Amino acid sequence: MAQLVLASTSPFRKALLERLGQPFATARPETDETRRAGETAGALVERLSEDKARAVAGQRPNALIIGSDQVAVLGDEILGKPGTHEKAMEQLSAASGNEVLFLTGLCLLNTTSGRAQVEVVPFTVKFRSLTARQIDNYLRREKPYNCAGSFKSEGLGIALFETMKGEDPNALIGLPLIRLITLLSNEGVDILGSQ
Repeated sequence: MAQLVLASTSPFRKALLERLGQPFATARPETDETRRAGETAGALVERLSEDKARAVAGQRPNALIIGSDQVAVLGDEILGKPGTHEKAMEQLSAASGNEVLFLTGLCLLNTTSGRAQVEVVPFTVKFRSLTARQIDNYLRREKPYNCAGSFKSEGLGIALFETMKGEDPNALIGLPLIRLITLLSNEGVDILGSQ
């Protein structure tokens, strides 16, 4: 079987992939994540997930490389990783009482055949109406400054939500496992059939 490689050093994606019980390696992809002029959010995550997989492909012959990228969309604005407390306060204040669409790009690249399966998995979250104090308290406790949309749904961030809609809650964390299992199956990898 081809080596499974996660083109990410995200601890969140790594923890998700570990749930499948398959051995895998990780590699840091060197990619330019700048959004192109006129590029939609969906096109952005689709391109970046494939770019990340291809960025590590040269050093990984006979591998199945998983690339993933995520953005949050509020209205017409793409919310990236906030980086700072102030920017996270702005993002969560804007999200308060509103629906935010999370788009996760997923690529499975077979370096032997050159085939890339690329998909975008949507997930929608309706935020509770939050006070500035609640937002500030949340941010100081969880410090989600490296997360798109300024929260960690696998932690205390769940308290920010009123409802969640989507086919795979793992997509919200950054790696849609249900879709990934299908892509792996297309490459002959049976997650339940292998030990």
